[in-house]
Amino acid sequence: MSIIKYFSLITLLVVIDAEVLRVPLTAIKSSRKSLHEVGTSVSILRNRYQRFNDLNDPAPEILKNYMDAQYYGEIQIGTPGQTFSVIFDTGSSNLWVPSKKCKWTDIACLLHRKYDSTASSTYKPNGTDFAIRYGTGQLDGFLSTDTVSVGGIAVKDQTFGEAINQPGITFIMAKFDGILGMAFPSISVDGVKPVFNNMVDQKLVDKPVFSFYLDRNASDPTGGELLLGGIDQKYYQGEIAYVPLAMENYWSLTMQSLKVGDTEYCTNCWAIADTGTSLLAGPSNQVDALNKAIGGSKIPGGEYLLDCDKLDTMPDVHFTMNGHKFTLSAEEYAMKVSAGGKQICISGFIGLDLSKPIWILGDIFIGKYYTVFDLENKQVGFATAKRGLATPVDACRAEVTSSEKTHKPTETIYEHWTPMSKLSPSEVIEGILDISADRPDEETIEALASKVFDFANVF
Repeated sequence: MSIIKYFSLITLLVVIDAEVLRVPLTAIKSSRKSLHEVGTSVSILRNRYQRFNDLNDPAPEILKNYMDAQYYGEIQIGTPGQTFSVIFDTGSSNLWVPSKKCKWTDIACLLHRKYDSTASSTYKPNGTDFAIRYGTGQLDGFLSTDTVSVGGIAVKDQTFGEAINQPGITFIMAKFDGILGMAFPSISVDGVKPVFNNMVDQKLVDKPVFSFYLDRNASDPTGGELLLGGIDQKYYQGEIAYVPLAMENYWSLTMQSLKVGDTEYCTNCWAIADTGTSLLAGPSNQVDALNKAIGGSKIPGGEYLLDCDKLDTMPDVHFTMNGHKFTLSAEEYAMKVSAGGKQICISGFIGLDLSKPIWILGDIFIGKYYTVFDLENKQVGFATAKRGLATPVDACRAEVTSSEKTHKPTETIYEHWTPMSKLSPSEVIEGILDISADRPDEETIEALASKVFDFANVF
């Protein structure tokens, strides 16, 4: 998608003030650029949610469309630190990264940085098997324990997963290495304590609170900021409206109503504040009715087209939680993409049917509202975000590590590759084996991943 932003949490600079950790966000373009690609990603999202039958299950499928994931940044594991890009995900609770012990047939592992326990003086073996279910298959690995650092703050004796099998094309194409879950221990696979909970227990942050500010202005070179241990009043206006948790699993809330005009499409429904997806998902019957009410036209695949020229005349959508009203305008809930050389608008509301009705409040919502995740008081707070206040990227350049690279425009992925049909199997295998143990350069990643992507489409 050429217009939709896709945010990268890059640890350019860490500012410690009263034990509040600040991590600037940098905005980059999404890897999707067409209507077809949006439809495909929506299908993947539905697959993952569909496989999750019991939302009280302590070992759930991660509620995530990681092709849409918008926040990823660098952490270090071990001593000395080994750097990984991870998604900061409020929809799961485990930390995992690829393992150096993965098989050479695991292409996703070969294309990403891998944890080497033999290179760390603080490594402690665990060995317990772990598995996380995805729509594309099962991610397998084993548990290990080591020091995990976020922006220079070291969390000692953190247990995490070493992944030795990553299923599907999603992880092959991903620009992140792993996932850092920020939900509750109750849904953690194998009962592992989440990283942020350990930060709190080890008194590494001032308060058991973290917050996201997201600047969704496509022309702004900065993307926002994640704060671990507190909030910052400069990022919002008015008061923070708090909503108590419905359950301590995900960041689960009760949404009293969802309205367009005087019509309600949801009453006392369950919602999850989820930083790992850019979409707003809900039960198909409710989403279909809502999309028709805002002027959407259904297209094959289940998405709804909106008239880009009429966004300013389309109705607002109102969410009510704990007596507080939150509003999204058409400019805020529409996603702009390219199709056939033209810009079109797609509704950010998509259908998602589970055994229990649920709404996912992704970054379309979180981008409008500065969002506070309060672990101590078991609540989520929302306040209208101010615009254009992210830490300037240029001011942080001196702190960029040598392992960080500038991502090239998405077009290099799709427009300059040799089709798999023109490559012999030996050439493909040779390309895989040429990748070093360390993370390869961006050109190598994009070239090989594109060939694998083409191969997957053929079959």
